[in-house]
Amino acid sequence: MENYKLFDAEYKFVSIVWEKEPVNSTELARLSLERLGWKKSTTYTVLRKLCERGILDNADAVVTSLVKKEEVQKYESQSLIEKNFEGSLPQFLTAFLDRKKLTAKEAEELKRIIEEAMQ
Repeated sequence: MENYKLFDAEYKFVSIVWEKEPVNSTELARLSLERLGWKKSTTYTVLRKLCERGILDNADAVVTSLVKKEEVQKYESQSLIEKNFEGSLPQFLTAFLDRKKLTAKEAEELKRIIEEAMQ
């Protein structure tokens, strides 16, 4: 699996791109100032680094994502399970669901997901 590790600030920045893409880099700098409090130079530095890592593309001042949000979420969740739960999904679910009550609808949805994963 590709390394789609994003630090929190990077994730917030890329989330703006996912929401607005394709987005003009000038507009992206404006949105970054408004939402993240970043100066223009910070925006362009982070944009350059994410382009170098193959996360974003900046062609003719139009920024788009090369990696979809779902791919990053999948990478982050798998990394979390590997790092903190020795790769055990049951251990993760036990910790995650501790003291939480699922609705009948949520339980049915989880059951459906598990059944589909078994096929």
